[in-house]
Amino acid sequence: MAALKSIKLKIKSVEKTAKVTKAMEAVSAAKMRKAQQKALMGRAYARAASAILARVSGARELATHPLTSARPVENSLYIAITSDKGLAGALNSAVLRAIVADIPSGGSASVIAVGRKANDFFTAREIPVETYFPNTDQITSEFIAELVRTAASRFASGKVDVVKIAYQNFVSTFEQRPTIRTVFPLSLDELEAVVEDILPARGQFALQPVSKERPVTYTIEPSEEEVLNTILPKLAGIFVYHALLETQASEHSARMVAMKSASDKAKDLTKGLTIQFNKARQAAITREVSEITGGMEAMAN
Repeated sequence: MAALKSIKLKIKSVEKTAKVTKAMEAVSAAKMRKAQQKALMGRAYARAASAILARVSGARELATHPLTSARPVENSLYIAITSDKGLAGALNSAVLRAIVADIPSGGSASVIAVGRKANDFFTAREIPVETYFPNTDQITSEFIAELVRTAASRFASGKVDVVKIAYQNFVSTFEQRPTIRTVFPLSLDELEAVVEDILPARGQFALQPVSKERPVTYTIEPSEEEVLNTILPKLAGIFVYHALLETQASEHSARMVAMKSASDKAKDLTKGLTIQFNKARQAAITREVSEITGGMEAMAN
């Protein structure tokens, strides 16, 4: 009887766990759809931003601007975007591994950590974490501006030679791809790549053909320097904004899949424990019947 009670308690425990994972799966599915919708709706803005950068690409000031000037890379700064929470499979570890693999040999690297997982990972490995931001569902313009301002000041001052952003790119519900993009020096090719990464390729949010023609010269008022100083950080904010949205969609998708897998495993475990319980109960009944039968035969003799 003790064995039967133990199995029955295990079944109840697994069933309670299955209810929790099922609820988490439903919540993650709803959040994933919202995050994906935000990314898709922002695609037109990202496409317009790349068109703006294409139009000013002929400006003489752009080639020598502190935020667009490329130089040999010795010191790298990575904006590492991960989640604050776990239970999302290999979502965070894939991004962190991609950053470690991307660090050039012989060079130094530092990190702006967005998300507790990135902060804990690089702190444990003694890679300098210059700034830490929690990764919440609320993406504000103030947060993006502060993040871009921190990275831009480091790059413009020459303290770092390149600024890259690493995040999980949402491909589908079952596929998230760790992606690294160069934010500074700011380039049109990288911005266009970000626009291309935002799915889907068909439907109302599909990318419309954009002219690749770039003017040789462009007159900018009130001055090239003033205009570029204003728009270049905002264009860099496109990288950060969509990286945050893609990470959110990827996080909720990965957690939804993980929780669905956990729910399915719980069902299989409950089924196996139920079969084990029935077998144990049947064995106990058979043993009792045998004892009763044996006792009656002994009394008859």
